[in-house]
This record gives sequence, C-alpha cells and structure tokens, in this order.
Amino acid sequence: MKAILLIIDSFGVGALPDAHIYGDEGANTALHICEEIPQKKWHSLQKLGFGNCVNLLGVKLPGCEPSHNPIASYGVMNQMSAGKDTTTGHWELSGIILDKPFQTFPQAYPSFPEPLVNDFQELSGYKILGNKGASGTVIIEELGQAHMEGEGMIIYTSADSVFQIAVHEEIVPVKKLYSICEGTRKLCDPYHVGRVIARPFIGIPGHFKRTSARKDFSMPPPANTILDHLKKNSIQTIGIGKIGDIFSEQGIDMSFHDAGNKACLARTLDCMNKNKNKDQFLFINLVDTDMLYGHRRDIKGYYDALEVIDGTLPKIMELMSKKDLLIITADHGCDPGFKGTDHTREYVPLLVYQKGVETNNLGIRKSFCDVAQSLASFFDALSMANGKSFIN
Repeated sequence: MKAILLIIDSFGVGALPDAHIYGDEGANTALHICEEIPQKKWHSLQKLGFGNCVNLLGVKLPGCEPSHNPIASYGVMNQMSAGKDTTTGHWELSGIILDKPFQTFPQAYPSFPEPLVNDFQELSGYKILGNKGASGTVIIEELGQAHMEGEGMIIYTSADSVFQIAVHEEIVPVKKLYSICEGTRKLCDPYHVGRVIARPFIGIPGHFKRTSARKDFSMPPPANTILDHLKKNSIQTIGIGKIGDIFSEQGIDMSFHDAGNKACLARTLDCMNKNKNKDQFLFINLVDTDMLYGHRRDIKGYYDALEVIDGTLPKIMELMSKKDLLIITADHGCDPGFKGTDHTREYVPLLVYQKGVETNNLGIRKSFCDVAQSLASFFDALSMANGKSFIN
C-alpha cells in the first residue's frame, strides 16, 4: 500500500482569520487566479472536488465550481503554527506545531544583526553585499556585477525566516557555496532562522539567471515527524523535490532532489511504478507555483503550472490500487493577485482520494497536523501527538 502526499506549494484558498496580523487580509491565491483567468480550468482538480473545498469558505471559483459528485473527500485546513513559510507549513503537515515562529528580519538595510554579519564574513572569507530584504531576481541584477568584480557575496532576506546567499557559479563554485551554507546554518541556529538558502546564478550583467542548483539548509525538526514515525514502522519514506532539504533528510529513506514540477511529477510516477507491493509513503513538493510564479506575482504562469499538475493527476490516480491513498494540499499561500511579493497567510485545500471509497465533506480542519495523524491511521501505526484523523 502507498500513500502519496502531494504539496502544491503556496496554493492557498483564502485568508485565515488571523491574516490581518500578517498584512494578508483579503488574500486568496485560488480565487484571484480564477478571477483573472475565468474559463473552465483544472478539470482533474475540479472533478476531485477542489471547488467544493473553497466553497466551504463561502467562495465560488469562476471556472472551477463545486462538483455535484466529487470523487475525493474534500475540506480546508487552518494553520495553527505561527508563520506562513515553507518550513512551518511542511512541519505542521508532518505533525509539528510551532509555538514560537521563526525569526524574521527587517526588510530595510541592515537586515541581519551585526554579530551574525561579522561571523559570516569570517566564516566565508567574503565581504557582504545587500544585507536587506529583496526579490532574488531583482537583487541579483542590482548587485551581480559588483559580486563578479570581487566586492563580496550577495546576502538578502524576505518576509520569511531566511538567510539567502546568491553567488555566480563561475565566481564561487556550487560545491563551495554549499559548504559555506552548511557553516552558516550553524551560525543561524541561535537566531532561530528557518532556512539558509544557496542561490547560485549564471550569466552576464543584464542577463543573469538563477540555476536549478538552489539548496535549502533548514533547521532540523524539533521532534519526530510522520516521516520518522512511518520509517520506524517499516514504511519506506520517499522525499521528492525539496522535502529532503525541509526536513534535513530526517526520517527519509530515499531523497530525490529533482528540480521543477515536471521533474518531480515524473519522479513520482516512476516511484509508483516501482516496488508496487512495497509499503511506501511518497512526500512530494511541487515548488514552481510558489518560487517561479507566486513570488513574482505572475498569475498566468501560476495558472499554467497548475494546468501541468492537473494534467498529471489522472496518471497518478491510474497507477493507484484500491489500497492506496492520495492527499493533495498546500503549505501556505502566495497570492499572485495580492500586494507585495511574499507568502500569504491562508487556508489550504484538502483533497483525499481512494479508489472505491465513499467521499465525505471533511469540513474546516483545525490544523495541518490532521494530515500526519491520518497517515498514521492509514498505515495502522500508533497515533501522532497532534491532529485528528480523517481516515477511518
């Protein structure tokens, strides 16, 4: 038996009740995409019941209305943890609720504390450029030439808890960048920084391009996750995309760091085709919706990326046996029709598909942890500490 947990990164479905605290009141990733592109869309998601999910919040999506007979159980989930970042969202989906949010930094120069800056310069041997909140593509264009002329490494943050290091691959080889990031991860631990991110790029001034060699160096989870839990119960755990980075490889038997949604979807199909009789948990992150389109406020790009995912879902469902489980959800929002360039504090959708199983309205769930608890139920493992199962 297999469980597939598919995370459509940042595909939020409406502002949470506390969104005003984060400046996100009125955000709705799915709605604003549908309003901008109102034709019929996302046939597979609509058939599963995606429109039914959003309708629970009193919203009807133009072009993806509720299905009269959804083939999946449907709901939405509230995030209990403070924050709206990748690590917090994925950790809560895996069973961890954070009482204390990760440390974020001011957007204006200087973003990072002076002791951290000094320690980084001593560790890396480079002076720093930037030291402010910025869009990655923008700050690379702004400071890339100075970096190439030997003036230092580009360091920046965002509204999330991140320490990002951007370098040209011909100036600082990727292997060396990763080594510097590993050391920086240790420097950032006392500050409770969620992720140190390697952001290599190539090209010439005016034509810089970030590469697929991005790598996230996350804090290790503070407690056991569903990955640890299932691994101890002899369930093979597989991470696809940036899952290994998010969990510092903890609890993962096989980790595939495929870059981009198409590669991650292809890997998912390949893993499902192999070892069909083996008990497995596949945890997949599809990052393009967030990284390439949400942050850049590209509604059409986000829509097109969802169309690719939607077109692959039938292939995934066709490979499933009656013993298998598919859960589709998200980790936060990143509304491309909203102000700014950062994540948005939103409900996330919940679609639960099993062949031949009667579907239900799963309602508005109190926590993302319900996913972890349900996976424990599905594999008949001991209960997790947090969450309420929606699996009988």
